[in-house]
Amino acid sequence: MSGMLIVISGPSGTGKGTIYNAVLKIMPDIATSISATTRAPRGNEKDGVEYYFLTNEQFDEMINGDGLLEYAEVFGNKYGTPKKRALDVVEAGGKIMLEIDVRGARQIKSKFGDCVSIFIMPPSLATLEARLRGRATDSEESIVRRLSEAKREIAESKYFDYVVFNDDLGVAVDEVVSIIRSEGLRTFRNGSKIKKILDE
Repeated sequence: MSGMLIVISGPSGTGKGTIYNAVLKIMPDIATSISATTRAPRGNEKDGVEYYFLTNEQFDEMINGDGLLEYAEVFGNKYGTPKKRALDVVEAGGKIMLEIDVRGARQIKSKFGDCVSIFIMPPSLATLEARLRGRATDSEESIVRRLSEAKREIAESKYFDYVVFNDDLGVAVDEVVSIIRSEGLRTFRNGSKIKKILDE
């Protein structure tokens, strides 16, 4: 069975991080990747756990050294996915799941057409605004900016393989798990198993 690169994306505040963590509990065989960012840690975040927290200079060194699978600048901060970890898992036939920004997801999709891209959609913009205000980590200016960006990102959902509406967390998690399981049964991902049967 060939490997699988799974991309979970969507606007800020849609619950993609919560869904990502819930799926990992259900499917512990899926590997994870820690993203790199130039933003400051929030709350109890630790370097090398939630993110690799880098300076702008360190981040640019990774770009110039072709060390990132994708990268983007979001609200003045840079985010990127270290390349080696992700490719090693996929080439070894494993599954790895990334939770990344919409622009970064588009970059990966353009380079790796057989990645599984899942867009997490809010049930409405009003619900999204309530979630952003409820987490109390953003200024009013930041919330307005994020809502404007969310509209632009939602328009790009058509470029993703799947869309999951997060109006009920349990249902959304089940749908993502179902997508991953179904993708694992795709014919092209099972070439070696099919060949083994034919060779008997």
